[in-house]
Amino acid sequence: MSESRASLEVIAPSIEEAIEKGLADLGLSEDAVEIEILDPGSKGLFGLGSRHARVRLTIKAPGQEVPLAATGERERLQAPVASKRDADDVEANLDQSEAYEQVEQLPKTAPTEDEKLALEVARDTVSELLLAMKVRANVTARYGAPDDERGRVPLIVDVNGHDLSILIGPRAETLEALQYITNLIVSKELGHAIPLMVDVQGYRARREQQIRQLARRMADQAIKSGRRQVLEPMPASERRLVHIELRDNPYVNTESIGEDPRRKVTIIPKP
Repeated sequence: MSESRASLEVIAPSIEEAIEKGLADLGLSEDAVEIEILDPGSKGLFGLGSRHARVRLTIKAPGQEVPLAATGERERLQAPVASKRDADDVEANLDQSEAYEQVEQLPKTAPTEDEKLALEVARDTVSELLLAMKVRANVTARYGAPDDERGRVPLIVDVNGHDLSILIGPRAETLEALQYITNLIVSKELGHAIPLMVDVQGYRARREQQIRQLARRMADQAIKSGRRQVLEPMPASERRLVHIELRDNPYVNTESIGEDPRRKVTIIPKP
């Protein structure tokens, strides 16, 4: 495909929906574009959710004036080099035997052989799960900052690629499932459990900031109103963030109530 031709990649639950959405975004009819099916989608594996279809719409007759939906869309389509670079990044991952060969980020102190092995096993486990799901992604393994309470250093597996929102899912349920399965496999391979976290495109860091801000805001409401505030259901890792954020607040207490997966944190103003 010529680099001078504008194209748009669209992801949707089905091929038909992706094409329809792309045509609407471009403001063009189907006969004005060439359609390439990049990924027909999948129903998924291991209960981790389905994978959406992905198509590329390329405008025919380069240089020909075509009706666009909006000025902003015209400006975006006039920058095909960036889109081409993004597409090339994805295509570079097609050789999956090389896509997951990443350099681990090790602790500042010299890692032990056991730590190196843990990194390798964790990285390879997530890579194999994604390969089975037919998800293209780059996987790296590293050690994070020590745990606030126990001082343990968690092993973090980072997954990055092109539109991996399907790996997160609503309320991060898919990501939690992926992490749970990874923990089971890695623990079995190593013969013992380790603190391990799977992250997708920096989601957990962004979510942590949101949870901490929410905890502070709801604590303020509890203090001002004198009434307990009940947060939305959260996984254990997010509930723990709320407890940590408010544990030094002299005006409120926190406790978890309910049963998983609907377990939630209650913020209680002190008398």
